[in-house]
Amino acid sequence: MSDQLPEQPRATVRAADADRNLVAKLLSDALADGQLGLSEYDERTAAAYKARTYGELDVLTTDLALTPLPGMHVPKGPAHDRAIAIMGGFSRKGEWTVAQKFDAFAFWGGGEIDLRRAHFAAAEVTINCVAIMGGIEIIVPPHIGVEVRGTGIMGGFEHIAQTAAPGAPRVVVTGLAFWAGVGIKIED
Repeated sequence: MSDQLPEQPRATVRAADADRNLVAKLLSDALADGQLGLSEYDERTAAAYKARTYGELDVLTTDLALTPLPGMHVPKGPAHDRAIAIMGGFSRKGEWTVAQKFDAFAFWGGGEIDLRRAHFAAAEVTINCVAIMGGIEIIVPPHIGVEVRGTGIMGGFEHIAQTAAPGAPRVVVTGLAFWAGVGIKIED
């Protein structure tokens, strides 16, 4: 028996506040570009804030030329976000928006931050990891730049450096691992 949950179809995965905010920003851009009228913008924006899943959000932007591709820089996205695991775990994976500053905290627990299909709120994002008697794993695709500035005390903080492809975002990983580990993997 596997301890891994099967990956759900995108349309049924619950959306986060950051995803709803990103869709609202895309709709605002579409209004400014003349792709939407004011009443249609109002209807779609209201629906975006009520949406529970990616499927409900996707239908609001599929006919617009604004939907970003995974890894594409999305201007004026969320400035700050966090994930916390205390005697438990957290996971951020699939299509999600990485805030300009992302704090990850794991105490007697673990976390996974998967950037392979993520969108980025800024050209450079900082992921601050604090792991105490736990662990955090960050998965980065090969085209994204990585710089690690974290420290391990009686634990490990993996130091990997990778140059970004032209136009790709850059991730700076900072923080502290105390009796814990922070690992970075490069994967497609």
